[in-house]
Amino acid sequence: MKNFILLVLFAILIASCKIKTYKNNSKANIFVKYVDPFIGTGGHGHTYPGATVPFGMLQVSPDNGISNWDWCSGYHYSDSIVSGFSHLHLSGTGIGDLADILFMPTNKKLDLTAQTTSRDQLPYKSKYSHVNEKAAPGSYQVFLEDPKINVELTSSLRTAFHRYTFAKNDKQSVIIDLGFAINWDKALRTGLTIEDQYTISGYRFSTGWAKNQKVFFVAKFSKPISESVLLANKQVITANSAEGENTAAQLFFDTNNSEELDVKVALSSVSVANAKDNLDEKDDFNKTKSEAAKIWNSALSKIEVKTPTDSLKTIFYTALFHAQVAPVTYSDKNGQFRKEDDQIVTAKDYTAYSTLSLWDTFRAENPLLTLLAPEKVSDIVNSMLQYYDTKKILPVWTLYANETNTMTGYHSIPVIVDAYQKGIRGFDAEKAYQAMKVTMMQDQRGLNYYKTYGYIPYNLLDESVTITLEYAYDDWCVAQMAKALEKNEDYEFFLNRSKAYRYLFDPKTGFMRGKSQDGKSWNEPFDPKHSNHREHTDYTEGNAWQHSWFVPQNVDDFISLHKSNEVFTKRLEQLFTESSEITGSNISADISGLIGQYAHGNEPSHHIAYMFNHAGQPWRTQYWVRHILDTQYNTTPNGLSGNEDCGQMSAWYVFSSMGLYPMNPASGEYEIGSPIFEKVTINLQDAKTFVIEAEKVSDKNFYIQSATLNGVEFNQTAISHKEIVKGGILHFVMGAEPNKNWGIKK
Repeated sequence: MKNFILLVLFAILIASCKIKTYKNNSKANIFVKYVDPFIGTGGHGHTYPGATVPFGMLQVSPDNGISNWDWCSGYHYSDSIVSGFSHLHLSGTGIGDLADILFMPTNKKLDLTAQTTSRDQLPYKSKYSHVNEKAAPGSYQVFLEDPKINVELTSSLRTAFHRYTFAKNDKQSVIIDLGFAINWDKALRTGLTIEDQYTISGYRFSTGWAKNQKVFFVAKFSKPISESVLLANKQVITANSAEGENTAAQLFFDTNNSEELDVKVALSSVSVANAKDNLDEKDDFNKTKSEAAKIWNSALSKIEVKTPTDSLKTIFYTALFHAQVAPVTYSDKNGQFRKEDDQIVTAKDYTAYSTLSLWDTFRAENPLLTLLAPEKVSDIVNSMLQYYDTKKILPVWTLYANETNTMTGYHSIPVIVDAYQKGIRGFDAEKAYQAMKVTMMQDQRGLNYYKTYGYIPYNLLDESVTITLEYAYDDWCVAQMAKALEKNEDYEFFLNRSKAYRYLFDPKTGFMRGKSQDGKSWNEPFDPKHSNHREHTDYTEGNAWQHSWFVPQNVDDFISLHKSNEVFTKRLEQLFTESSEITGSNISADISGLIGQYAHGNEPSHHIAYMFNHAGQPWRTQYWVRHILDTQYNTTPNGLSGNEDCGQMSAWYVFSSMGLYPMNPASGEYEIGSPIFEKVTINLQDAKTFVIEAEKVSDKNFYIQSATLNGVEFNQTAISHKEIVKGGILHFVMGAEPNKNWGIKK
């Protein structure tokens, strides 16, 4: 008996070891479990909770149906009504577009002929509750209360998968509304065709922020269509196809003794035929959902953080998630894509990307991708160069290959230079340089004034200060590329022009100010707290306090304009301690996340806290960076203090929480801030790792006491990308009081 008991215990031990081994080998949820896609769906975050994969072509997500600023992504956490589930969405932008190809399940026959002017009049809308709503990387679920239908969504790279679960014995039906639009978007011409018992196809041509947007689609259902009602411009059509400005359909399905109805949807900018080619025919819903989680887990595993605080992991991995949803895949499976002029071209040896929010993302999002997805960076550059082939100018903000010309500067330039400086070579460097040079030497968007006066006079163009400072930075970037390619005359020319900020610095006030074309008189009266959104102003979405610091290319020279480190740091400290009052009658809504006059909710502020490093007071950078990390991000739907802007708000957190930040994003260097995690492991290419350790770090111990790099004393406030990609260990010792001797040596 004793031997038998021992045998049983031994068997249990072996079995438990096997179970434990199995669990350790299954990493499907090790990183994705920390992601909360609802972070940023409240407040002014403007994110969506729906399903996509990293840089996916589709973003299948719920649409509340409201056309307001905080519904730019189609969804806001404050809402409780859903109008349907469309397939294209913008993550965290300030302008609403897309929400194309809307599907909505229902359980009864509806009258779709009535004209609707608001969401309240939509016959297929439904209430829902957050209690019955879930989101995870690559999947989304919500229960529709009115028709009592459970909706599940997932996606692969180019195909969205829907699963609708109806109540037993309910009618099974799906609405498709191609006229549905929010915000700036408006359907111009749409079409629907019932191809066979299981398949429908169609197209939607629209205008809005993207003036020439053409989307083709195909949808395949898991059950045969038993009945259909097609409409064109609110009139019922008896044929199997309908065309008009506004087309819609209600499809009914045989139940086949099953409550579940699945549908696959694929899109293309080129044709229905390409959409069919993009469709994942073999995969089913469950397999795709599981694969999407694995793909996300792999993408999130690029950076591993160690901390006893789970909420910090949630904020970090959600940020890492948001930093990899845009830009989005635009070229089809066969490489084809549509350009703004309706040319169909083929991306050979690269994937074309769209949704390039460059004014935002050049700062930290694009530099982060050089670590997370360097193979995609050259594709992004090639996408911009393809745009240049058509327009003979580099893009500003492209959506579905359309130039929106939104925001200031030409920040495709620092993205290209950043890639080249970091050794990414999957694009034609000579062509890229010529594109940058031609772009900065043309006369559009105020460059004619910039070339004539050396700056942009305030009386000739709105937002003159911001535009001048950003062109000066773009010039510096062109100069660096010229230097790398040994174009010495161009290097000297653009380097000299990159000092344009000197024209606008007012030593009396310490601010960058609008200057008249006479080269002497300032724009009066002057109030550094005044904001006027996008018109009759010298600053873009902000004021003088927020925009006077944009000289990342030459911080030392910028400090010299203040005459001393002491004067500079006093003014910089005042930025964070000044009252947060913003004056004016048309204040920009983008001014959010205020700490004093510092506005973390908008991108122009993002580099500023790191400038103390250059003025001999890095402990101030450490203090304010930690303060921003602690106060501007949390785990609620209001967890972002401003627009996510296609990953930039999150990229700031990813970098800063590790203790790094690309203050000058085209320099190939990262400033040192204040690491928040005990240990960070960046998993690089070629199986290399770069580890950042913060010994004794805590909510009070955020000051750097000392540091070593690979065991050697490290006493500087910047580290190069080249050093990081070699692999190694950067070890910090943290403390509660600043060490004013660390990092002050040049």
